[in-house]
Amino acid sequence: MFALVVGPGQGLIIILVIVVLFFGGKKIPELMKGLGQGVKEFKDASKGESEKSKDIVTTDDK
Repeated sequence: MFALVVGPGQGLIIILVIVVLFFGGKKIPELMKGLGQGVKEFKDASKGESEKSKDIVTTDDK
């Protein structure tokens, strides 16, 4: 029935408003901190895997 036309910037704003309403303003910094730690751990793990693969390649060449 109703069509909601949302541009690229407006969609992000709508999502942020829903998140604030769902979690409340006090919980958002905690959520972002946890998200940042998760991203950091993922980057560290992927960096470690690429270093392992480089070590394997260099040892196979000998």
